[in-house]
Amino acid sequence: MSDVKHMIDTMNATIKENPALVKGIEAVYQFHVKDDHPDTFQFVLRGEDSYIAEGAKEKADCILHIKADHFIKLAKGTLKGTTAFLSGKLKIEGEIGMAIKLESILSRINHKLQT
Repeated sequence: MSDVKHMIDTMNATIKENPALVKGIEAVYQFHVKDDHPDTFQFVLRGEDSYIAEGAKEKADCILHIKADHFIKLAKGTLKGTTAFLSGKLKIEGEIGMAIKLESILSRINHKLQT
C-alpha cells in the first residue's frame, strides 16, 4: 500500500502547488483501494481549496473501488478509466459522468507530475 500512499501524497502536493489543474471542478471522489491493507482516499476538488486525503471525511459524489496496482496505473495514465470499468477492474457507485470526468483530471495531474 506504500506505493498508493506515495502516489496520493505526490498528487496532493501537485494539486496544492497547481490549483489551476482542478479549477472549476466541484466534486468529491472517494477511492476504496483494495489490497492486503485496504484503504480509503478522497479527492476533494474545490478549486484552490482542493486536496487529497486519507479517509472519508466528506460526502462523496462518486465512489470508486479498485485494486492498488490498478489504481497506480490509473493515476499514471497507463490504464484508462473506461477500460478499467469495462474490464471489471474498477467499480463505480454514484454518477458515471463524474467518473468519466475523473480521467481528464488525473491526466492533467499526471502530465504535471511528468514535467
